[in-house]
Amino acid sequence: MRVLLLLLSLQAASPAPPESLGLLLRREVAQGALAQVRRMDPAWHPDQRDCAGLVRFVFRGAYRRFQPERLATPLWRDDRGRPADFADAETLLTHSFVPLGRDEATRESLRTGDLVAFRQERDSGPIFHLMLVVRPEDKAHAPTRVVYHPGDKGAAVRTGVLQSLVTDAPVEWRPVPQNTAFLGFFRFKEWM
Repeated sequence: MRVLLLLLSLQAASPAPPESLGLLLRREVAQGALAQVRRMDPAWHPDQRDCAGLVRFVFRGAYRRFQPERLATPLWRDDRGRPADFADAETLLTHSFVPLGRDEATRESLRTGDLVAFRQERDSGPIFHLMLVVRPEDKAHAPTRVVYHPGDKGAAVRTGVLQSLVTDAPVEWRPVPQNTAFLGFFRFKEWM
């Protein structure tokens, strides 16, 4: 129910002048991400369903709707900085997104489409994890959320309140400066 109310608050449009393309793209990213929580789109290939795949899928969907000509070249950059259709979480962070910071002031200034990023050290090597930020335009009606795929095959897309991650998540998943696994908040380079 909360997701539905958030979607409705994101869709509410004022009778103001036409909105900027950036705002339209952000709204579409939010709607696309939240739609995956309810039911994953069959167009999102099962082999691409992980945290980075969610980012790639909803960003492409937003551009397909509001700026399809931008998709004439891939949105992402590979590990050499060349345009690419695929980029894993680490490559997205390194070549297609810009770090914003790790502190509370940065967290308060996040916008829809920004990322919360983590790097967990495992015996098999580092694992990167991304969460998409969905911030309602009217902050008084709903909290800032994160939407993410946990990466496990067959897992559902999940959502939660960003502030709850800060206070209630296991320590290694808290987006706070004291957490060395927290890489920070990031924004798509083209939206800077």
